[in-house]
Amino acid sequence: MTHSLFHHLQAWGALPQQFNNPFYYEPHPLCREAMGQLVAWLQGADQRFAPTPATAPFREEAARGKMFGVLVVERKADGAVGYLAGYSGQVCGRSDWPLFVPAVFDYLQPDGHFKRHEAEIVELNHEIECREDELRHVCHEETNTDEGDPRPTFPKGKKEGETDEEYIRRRQFENAELHRWKVRHKARTAQWQQQRQEEENRVLRLKRLRRQKSDNLQHWLFSHFVMANARGERRDLLQIFGSVPPSGSGECCEPKLLQYAYDHGLRPISMAMMWWGESPRQEVRHEGQYYPACNKRCKPILRWMMQGLDVEPNPLEQPTNHQLEIIYEDEALCVVMKPAGMLSVPGKSGRESVEQIMRQRYPQAACPLIVHRLDMATSGLLIITKTMEAYLDLQAQFARHEVRKRYVAVLSRDLDTPSGRVALPLRPDLDDRPRQVVDEVYGREAVSDYEQVGHRRVHLYPLTGRTHQLRLHCAHPSGLGNPILGDELYGMKADRLYLHAEQISFRHPSTGKMVTFTAKAPF
Repeated sequence: MTHSLFHHLQAWGALPQQFNNPFYYEPHPLCREAMGQLVAWLQGADQRFAPTPATAPFREEAARGKMFGVLVVERKADGAVGYLAGYSGQVCGRSDWPLFVPAVFDYLQPDGHFKRHEAEIVELNHEIECREDELRHVCHEETNTDEGDPRPTFPKGKKEGETDEEYIRRRQFENAELHRWKVRHKARTAQWQQQRQEEENRVLRLKRLRRQKSDNLQHWLFSHFVMANARGERRDLLQIFGSVPPSGSGECCEPKLLQYAYDHGLRPISMAMMWWGESPRQEVRHEGQYYPACNKRCKPILRWMMQGLDVEPNPLEQPTNHQLEIIYEDEALCVVMKPAGMLSVPGKSGRESVEQIMRQRYPQAACPLIVHRLDMATSGLLIITKTMEAYLDLQAQFARHEVRKRYVAVLSRDLDTPSGRVALPLRPDLDDRPRQVVDEVYGREAVSDYEQVGHRRVHLYPLTGRTHQLRLHCAHPSGLGNPILGDELYGMKADRLYLHAEQISFRHPSTGKMVTFTAKAPF
């Protein structure tokens, strides 16, 4: 049974004037209505598309965690308004489930080019593993080459009652035996070394062949992902990225939805992406929460595909004009109160930063001004150094974890445990910076203490200084499982991120005395 992929929206008012920016948006009411219909289908509650045995595996896998998207569109032929639905990647190894837009390029056909060449690479992997096992065996045998023929040992000096002539003859025999053993040892060693070299060369040749086949297959694959834009132009992913794209590029729901709209006479109006199902172990994803498009894979593609659309600007990439309050100042340093929305150091967006403002204030400072940082969305105290001596001293204090900081935050709900410690190792999400993930294997140690001080209000004490440490420690299910209010990355959007660095204590680099500065939270 097949269904149209254009799903009608019965009740709709004025359409938005601009297409929303997928990297920073508040879902339009039409998107919320469309997503509500999609959720009803995922829950099996939409009577128009009742669950069937064929769709049960889809729902089961989706419930384990999947990103879904909707694109509200206007049909150019008659002006009808509806939506398209899509999902990222594959579900049950398929990209062609009914009701959802297909892949931009379906490379998963069982007997297709990709699967055939992928099978060759898998076979090469198996052969390499076998050869590496054989190489380990050869190395073991080489190490134990004399196991069945140990080096002969002989007693020192004359034996009791042995004449000089007997001693000389015995020593001549023993020397001859030792020489014969050395000849045998050398021959065995050379044989094992030759065999080891041959095995290493075989493994190297196989790995080179695997790399060549993998590179060729990647280039073939990405050359077949040909993406359209609103002007009717087309480019493949190799052209869009200018190099080999990250794995999985072109398979997120956003490019799938836009591609289908362009190919079927549909005008994109608004887009939204929502997580459905369980949260991944490493990341923080909440079921029913809307999320922006990822940066590494989607940003280059969507920037191309949205050319020709009137797209809302991303406020995170727009210039700003904030006031920077100076709390304290002397010859060595100053302490400033960074407002929410200002960068600590210059970024790619061109937004103003604390460093730029302070460099204008202290143009003669021959040292790095910024000793530590705050997230753009976090407000609070920052130390600015004016001399190299002060910079190096404070840098060393931070490295030794001697600087004490206290943050105040408003959480999404009250805590179950009023105080405690969270220790979750963190690393960057390489596919979606600046997002961080919990990684027990490759993550760096990150420790935070917390205590509740009011209704949903907590004090947070970072004992290490990882990026987004407090935000992820609060939001992750293995931490507090309680996102900071307004945390767009790990919780839900609000008028701001309710996190403020309100107190900092350190040893003054000039006087050696402990100093403490406090700035009350603006919320």
